[in-house]
Amino acid sequence: MLNRVSESRILWLVVGVMIGLGISYFWPHEPALAIASDRNDKFALATVPVSVDLDMIFVLDFLTGRLHGAALDRQGTGFAARYIRNVAADFNVDPQAEPKYAIVAGRAAFANTAGAQFANGVLYVSELSSGRVVAYKIPYRITNRPIPIPLQLFPFANFGFREAAQGG
Repeated sequence: MLNRVSESRILWLVVGVMIGLGISYFWPHEPALAIASDRNDKFALATVPVSVDLDMIFVLDFLTGRLHGAALDRQGTGFAARYIRNVAADFNVDPQAEPKYAIVAGRAAFANTAGAQFANGVLYVSELSSGRVVAYKIPYRITNRPIPIPLQLFPFANFGFREAAQGG
């Protein structure tokens, strides 16, 4: 009797594992995507998704107000595209002031228009004294060769989160 109970437990375990494997095989799969950012008092960096399997890296230099970025090539041999943008100019930052920036990336699927292709991500940069957030589209074209000149980021949307600080 004990042998039959033991055999039926093993049988139910095997049946349960098989059912679980069958469900997991047919269940819709979604990739786990991560966007990372980090900062210190002089610069911040963020990764932006290009596609499901490729990211870009962007570094915002707080001292110069310049945003630099790069995208890896698909062979993993180097950077295929470089980006640059003067975000201090986008926020009309006073050159004598010490701006306070924040940067974060998000996912976005933009339609390709007039021959322009865009990454599957967007950069959001905010600046405290202006009280604004600006969103940037990132042009990206799959290529095996490095693009020799830095590409520009496209500011396409912004909003204010507080009133701009007044002179000083």
